[in-house]
Amino acid sequence: MPAARRIGSETSETRTRILDIVEQIMIEDGYAAVSSRRIAKEAGVTPALVHYYFGTLDDLFIAAVRRRGDQQRERQQRFLSSRQPLRALWSFLDDQSGTGLLMELMALANHRKVIRAELARYADEFRALQLEALEHHLGGLGLDRELLPPALVLVGMAALSRTLVMEDALGMTVGVRETREAVEALLDRFEGPPG
Repeated sequence: MPAARRIGSETSETRTRILDIVEQIMIEDGYAAVSSRRIAKEAGVTPALVHYYFGTLDDLFIAAVRRRGDQQRERQQRFLSSRQPLRALWSFLDDQSGTGLLMELMALANHRKVIRAELARYADEFRALQLEALEHHLGGLGLDRELLPPALVLVGMAALSRTLVMEDALGMTVGVRETREAVEALLDRFEGPPG
């Protein structure tokens, strides 16, 4: 896959500010609200400067995916080595802003193949790291690996967290609190109270 075209300096404060604004817009108003004019207005720069750093909106979205992916990789490495990796993973997955941004990026990926490929690359990398770290941990908890394979635990946690975030965003309440409480009870049972 070709690298995203980048013209301006990758360490520029302006570039960082633009990417911060893109994430904020996506979380608050969705990916369709992202435009060079809106970004420029909120950053206090011209649309031409946005294009100086990111030639196209796809370049901008790819940069946002990569930046967030690199940040999340670092976070993930820390929590997977914690004493309670399942609890840490659940907190990571149930983060409202992070999951909300991921869902917007997934929606965008339905329309832009280059974004889809980049998201899939990071998702596979993260899932492989999670699986490697949790396989031993789950075995130590006495779980039947044939009945409950580690991959099922990981995919189930990710799917459940996305569903809960989506339902929160819609304003749904029936069963949401109870589901989170049930997850916390399972985590208490397997790893003890938060430590």
